[in-house]
Amino acid sequence: MKNKFMDAMIFRHATKEFGEEKISDKEFKDILEIGRISPSSFGFEPWKFVVVQNPVLREKIKSFSWGAQGQLPTASHFVIILSRKEESMKYDSEYITHMIRDIKQMPEDIEKMYKGFYEKFQKEDFKLLQSDRALNDWSSKQTYIAMANMMTGAAFMGIDSCPIEGFDVEAIELFLKDELGVDTDKFGASVMVAFGYRKNEPKREKLRQSFEDIVTWYN
Repeated sequence: MKNKFMDAMIFRHATKEFGEEKISDKEFKDILEIGRISPSSFGFEPWKFVVVQNPVLREKIKSFSWGAQGQLPTASHFVIILSRKEESMKYDSEYITHMIRDIKQMPEDIEKMYKGFYEKFQKEDFKLLQSDRALNDWSSKQTYIAMANMMTGAAFMGIDSCPIEGFDVEAIELFLKDELGVDTDKFGASVMVAFGYRKNEPKREKLRQSFEDIVTWYN
């Protein structure tokens, strides 16, 4: 049986420049929906997807994003993925209570138990409360799950993508606040990702370490 998922993984590559063809509204909504329904630790979904199509705004992003010089002018769709900061991700925050009570609709006794697990996880297991950076980084890690699913889902649909970390964090925080009105006390830029259709085929096949070098079995 042909493995279509594996075909999509082989098809996907970090596209540096896109052609003129645009992704349909329906297809891109599907890509965003894949991100929305992706898993996250404790199911707390610490992300927002900011789609930047305005060419003037893209040009401003380009000025502080060395890793997106080819993608910003050519991508059909460009997304900044935000991650929630410590204010809303701490175990006793209003956001966590909202997620447990309103989104997960847990009964009161289960809510108390779930919050207890999350508090222990933050304080003892991962020690996330020792610094704001630790909690922010943990929150940011969750967004990469959503981004990976979006890129793989796009590849399954024959759509190209490129994940982008090459940007000035301080500059993008100012951009988010001043240009897009994002509350940067609650959200920070985690990663960016461009989508479209490749202008050129990759010059070579994927180069990866061997299966034996990266997999260890203990039977």
